[in-house]
Amino acid sequence: MFVVIFGRPACPFCDRAKALAARLESAGAIEGHRYVDIHAEGISKADLEKTIGKPVHTVPQIFVDQAHVGGFTEFDRYVRDQALLTVSG
Repeated sequence: MFVVIFGRPACPFCDRAKALAARLESAGAIEGHRYVDIHAEGISKADLEKTIGKPVHTVPQIFVDQAHVGGFTEFDRYVRDQALLTVSG
């Protein structure tokens, strides 16, 4: 399982998503993750909308194995629903 996070600098939810992905990777729950700074890469929200297929109002936008999960809240819920981390993890 590989996670890609599209975010921007100074975004607290982007930072939380990166931290969660790093925890998942260190626990061996995912193969790896990649953070894409949309400002540095010149990616607009309109570009993300084309990829996702629906309007994008916020970042981060997170994909698991190329499937769009949503923002941080949805990613956190996905991790819990899939039991990817133990309660103490």
